[in-house]
Amino acid sequence: MHPVRLPPKAKRISDSRLWSSFNYAFAGILYATRTQRNMRVHLAAAALALFFTLYLRLERAYVAVVVIVIALVLALELLNTAIEAVVDLMTVAHHPLAKVAKDASAAAVLVASMAALIVGYLAFYEGITRAGAQVSVAVASVPRNLVVVVIALVGIATIFAKALAGGRGSPLQGGAVSGHAALAFAGATLIALLNRTLVVGLLAYFLALLVSQSRVEGGIHTVREVIYGGVLGLVVSGTVFLLCQA
Repeated sequence: MHPVRLPPKAKRISDSRLWSSFNYAFAGILYATRTQRNMRVHLAAAALALFFTLYLRLERAYVAVVVIVIALVLALELLNTAIEAVVDLMTVAHHPLAKVAKDASAAAVLVASMAALIVGYLAFYEGITRAGAQVSVAVASVPRNLVVVVIALVGIATIFAKALAGGRGSPLQGGAVSGHAALAFAGATLIALLNRTLVVGLLAYFLALLVSQSRVEGGIHTVREVIYGGVLGLVVSGTVFLLCQA
């Protein structure tokens, strides 16, 4: 049985819808970050938790649990924001059921946050006390975890920058800071620091410059926005790497 091939026009429409769905999702994240203080607090806490998974040399299993809990808390905070928006839209005057809906959605976030604290204690306890097998495999585990966590931290920092500074364009195209440049320079910095070969490092930064130049050439970002993104990615990745080597 031969696979079904979409005609070129149908494929373009499908790709466009897929891109739009990602764009709408990021728009929701930026809206919640701009308008909800708790979302900003959760993002900051997520960044700290991810950093300490590296600093305390946690095993990959612990890191996976921390990431899952972070995603759960952020997802519930976004759901809480959506419920509040719908309730405000549907109710003009104060209604007891509207209060119930808002209180219940806030309670869901609270329950997840309390669970996250418990998981954080259990996950970080061994790292803080320097007990367990994760110490013996620290050197082997850090580089792989480092890449994943740094990319996540750069993404969080970019969301903060886009949400607070605003800017033209959509969440995935435009804004005061170029997310593509931030991620490209974060990756280039990690490659340079982990490989420690001049040619490889220069090649990595050259590719990051090409990514940044493509954003300017496409009219998606200005040169200043690309520079801001590149500096953000370089500073975050370099700082995390140096702190984890201390």
